[in-house]
Amino acid sequence: MISFTNITQLSATYFQDSSLDYIPEVIFDETNGIIKISGESYHEYAVEFFQPICDWLISYINEYPRKKITLEFRMTYFNTSTSRRFLEIFKQLEAHSQIGGNVEVNWYYESHDLDMLESGYEYGSVLSFDFNLLPY
Repeated sequence: MISFTNITQLSATYFQDSSLDYIPEVIFDETNGIIKISGESYHEYAVEFFQPICDWLISYINEYPRKKITLEFRMTYFNTSTSRRFLEIFKQLEAHSQIGGNVEVNWYYESHDLDMLESGYEYGSVLSFDFNLLPY
C-alpha cells in the first residue's frame, strides 16, 4: 500500500481549519483509483501544497501502472499558480494513459460559470484521455 502520510497531514492540518477556505479539499480513494479535488485554491504556496499530491500520484502510477484513475474535479475558483499545478497533475495522468493506464477526468462546473467551463475545455483539448465537462 502506498504511504501518503504527507497528504494525510495536510488534510488534518488544512481542511479542518475554516479560516483556510482558500485551500482545496483533496481526497484519495486508493482502492478505487479515485482522486477528488474540490473547493477553491488561491494561496500563495501552491507549489508546496501540491507537491506531495504530485509525488503521491507518481507513486500510485508506479505501483498500479494499468489501474484506472478517475479525477473528480469540482473547483469553484483557482489562481494561476494553482492552474500550473493542475497542469502538472494532468501531465502525470497523460503519461499514465500513454503507458496503457485508463484515465478519466470529470470536470464539474456550475452551469453559469463560463470561466470554469473554458478552463476545463482548455485542459481537455490538449489531453488524449477522457475529459468530461459536466455542468451542475
